[in-house]
Amino acid sequence: MTNAKKNSHRQGYRTGEYVVYPAHGVGQITAIEEQEVAGFKLELFVISFEKDKMTLRVPTAKAAAVGMRKLAENALVTKALETITGRARVKRTMWSRRAQEYEAKINSGDLIAIAEVVRDLHRSDAQPEQSYSERQLYEAALDRMAREVAAVNKLHEGEALKLIEAQLAKSPKRAKPADADADAESASDIDEVEEEAA
Repeated sequence: MTNAKKNSHRQGYRTGEYVVYPAHGVGQITAIEEQEVAGFKLELFVISFEKDKMTLRVPTAKAAAVGMRKLAENALVTKALETITGRARVKRTMWSRRAQEYEAKINSGDLIAIAEVVRDLHRSDAQPEQSYSERQLYEAALDRMAREVAAVNKLHEGEALKLIEAQLAKSPKRAKPADADADAESASDIDEVEEEAA
């Protein structure tokens, strides 16, 4: 049996408020409900993720433990936008390890960490194409960042994306080390040989 309480306040949150849930990004608290589970009364935040067409029920007592948080302050959004204009910091480790780190940053719910993923995986038109997995992670990070920037600044998501893309355009061009150019050339020669053999 569900008893929804409208316009309630719990744990510093209220219905109608936008929050960030680490694994899913920005959602809106649509209700605070009480449910009886195995004879115990449990109070739940009902969080709607409209874009994903998903509803999540989070016990109010566990909100902090699962990393649920209020939207970022304007100052933090500004810092995140500044972060993406910085020089990409790509570690020289295997892609699988970097991909796991990027995934962890995206799912941390930390706006600055998400901005770092956007910065590190962004490719300008002049740069080589991303692999499928790189593009997937980049788009996931960009989507999370755009949703929060939009919610904080009361913009449509498309406007937030334009704002982020304008900031990315200001980032310094990635300078490739000389040996990376040589490796890229030899790799393209190998591609051509493989194509001829095919």
